[in-house]
Amino acid sequence: LIDMEYWLACNEERAAQARFGAVMCCCGPCAMYRRSAMLSLLDQYETQLYRGKPSDFGEDRHLTILMLSAGFRTEYVPSAIAATVVPDTMGVYLRQQLRWARSTFRDTLLALPVLPGLDRYLTLDAIGQNVGLLLLALSVLTGIGQFALTATLPWWTILVIGSMTLVRCSVAAYRARELRFLGFALHTLVNIFPLIPLKAYALCTLSNSDWLSR
Repeated sequence: LIDMEYWLACNEERAAQARFGAVMCCCGPCAMYRRSAMLSLLDQYETQLYRGKPSDFGEDRHLTILMLSAGFRTEYVPSAIAATVVPDTMGVYLRQQLRWARSTFRDTLLALPVLPGLDRYLTLDAIGQNVGLLLLALSVLTGIGQFALTATLPWWTILVIGSMTLVRCSVAAYRARELRFLGFALHTLVNIFPLIPLKAYALCTLSNSDWLSR
């Protein structure tokens, strides 16, 4: 599931953003920068702060936003090959996702002044990634409320979430030419139960800069 999650993040999300010359997060192990561009932003990059406190996670997304703010383009190269280490237990995965969620929320705020100068699609994309999660959370909460109050299953909620999941996984399977992406539907359960509460917690603890790993 993590493998497919990474594939979708790079080959769908970032590939789409690259059509406008503005990949919104150049992943740490997969990114290269022009040296002159890096040097021009090094002071800002090395003193990354949030609410006056040093912050050293989410540095790849932070650097990407600094690059875009300075007027540089960020591109996606589909032929590039990179390797990275991924979580191998649920605990490590959830700590990673907590760091990423805090980083995404923080740097989305940092990116807001940049978005109008880019493209309307990128503004819609940034809004969708955050509002879409909120709508999913509200749908799940109202479904749980319906079940608790009336002892009836929220079939419409289940049907809509299931249909959207099927469409997304089918498109991914077609584009990747791999039927295994239909199995990515299982990630919806991971997204709804561990990740939505975790991202709500991340939003409430944005000032916490702990790395949460060794």
